[in-house]
Amino acid sequence: MTERLSAPFVIEQFIKAPRELVYAAFTQGEHLSQWMRPPGMIMTQCDVDAREGGSFHYGMRAEAMPQAPAMWGKWRFRELKAPERIVVVVQFSDAAGGVTRHPMAPQWPLYTLSTTTLSEEAGGTRLHLEWRALDASPVEEALFDSSHASMKMGWSGSMQLLAGYLAKVQAA
Repeated sequence: MTERLSAPFVIEQFIKAPRELVYAAFTQGEHLSQWMRPPGMIMTQCDVDAREGGSFHYGMRAEAMPQAPAMWGKWRFRELKAPERIVVVVQFSDAAGGVTRHPMAPQWPLYTLSTTTLSEEAGGTRLHLEWRALDASPVEEALFDSSHASMKMGWSGSMQLLAGYLAKVQAA
């Protein structure tokens, strides 16, 4: 069966860290829990089984609103090629890991496909992330495509958290 993929959202980031450490930051719970969120959010749960067919299930909430309900998400690891490539199917979820709709955008695609490629570069790692709507309806695909600017803001914040976190790890 052929998958239907939308046009990609792409973000690149240079990170002053070895490629093996950046790969670990995307596949190990002790690292993911420290950076994989938009600024202003905190991770409330982080369960990782980093193997093809495994998952990363997480909950997060606004740091300034400790009583607010958690937002849940899940990655299903489709391909892991250490230390250069990570392919995941991304979905919003509930606390049990089931598939749910985006809590604030019900027309968001149920599934998206994220491919992260890590390349060695002098002084660090070049991270290239492509994210696409996966098997989405035309309405879902249109919402995904029209959201690239806000996705860039969110991912840029997460990339800053990642770079800052990895700088601390290396300094320790």
